[in-house]
Amino acid sequence: MRIWLYVIAALVLLMVLVGGATRLTESGLSITTWKPVTGMIPPLSQADWLAEFEAYKLIPEYQEINFGMSLAAFKTIFWWEWGHRFLGRVIGIAFFVPFVVFLFQRRLTWRLAPGLFVLFLLGGLQGAIGWWMVSSGLVERTDVSQYRLATHLGAACLLFVALIVFARRLMPRIAGGASARTPLWPVIGAATLVYLQIIAGAFVAGIDAGLAYNTWPLMDGGLVPNGLWVMDPWWINFFENHALVQFTHRNLGYLAALGVIALAFWAWRRGEFKGVHGWAPLIALIVLLQVGLGVATLLSMVPISLALMHQGTAFVLIGCLAAYAADLSRESAR
Repeated sequence: MRIWLYVIAALVLLMVLVGGATRLTESGLSITTWKPVTGMIPPLSQADWLAEFEAYKLIPEYQEINFGMSLAAFKTIFWWEWGHRFLGRVIGIAFFVPFVVFLFQRRLTWRLAPGLFVLFLLGGLQGAIGWWMVSSGLVERTDVSQYRLATHLGAACLLFVALIVFARRLMPRIAGGASARTPLWPVIGAATLVYLQIIAGAFVAGIDAGLAYNTWPLMDGGLVPNGLWVMDPWWINFFENHALVQFTHRNLGYLAALGVIALAFWAWRRGEFKGVHGWAPLIALIVLLQVGLGVATLLSMVPISLALMHQGTAFVLIGCLAAYAADLSRESAR
């Protein structure tokens, strides 16, 4: 059962990476309908391909950005989006079928079964959120709403974290390092900072803010760039102003990194990295790698390879923090 949950978590991570590639290749609007069942079958004939292409020609992205695109070029972006959606369906099947089997085999306790079924429902909801996101770019916009993109990524992150936590709850005890007096809040605090940073990254991706201010550590020649509050009302700058969106992402990154380093120091003081606290040095190394990837992605104008590594490492980081928190909670309760 642990292997099953880890495999599903790995598939969710792969789904996030394919989704990121779909975003970076501007492929997300290539399929203009949502067919949860029949959509599993791609176009099989020239007529099918032409029908899909004609539907794409009706949306603003084609008319304003990709006008004159060839059928061959359309197929390239279509396969990215189709692969993303197909993988989502595979995850649903890979979760539901073993869940039913384990249920009939009575391997699932009443303590675990309801929660896992809720995760299955959340996975289905994630598909609906994905279509809600795509639909925002089919009528008046040439891209998807950054608000809906952040919702989609944030929900995927929560699902990924929940799968890790459920899997860790099935682990045998890790001796040492934790006691009934060991608090959870330092780990949860660090994980919250990383989660907020992931959401901030979604807004950077949603408005292509990473393609501006490609210097580090300065932005526009200073630590604090000009033009952070040019939009009205003021709060909209956090979500639609390239300068403030990137500035927020940078500084949340610094704050999250400091939080994780502080967590590692706390863990060393608490248990000298013994037992359950063995997560702490690994997490500290991952956050340093993540900062380096973020800087490299920015300076190199967001190449797909680095951008996907940056996104994937963020999920690995929060997954490790979730595992640390789950192990700490389990051991403290004994």
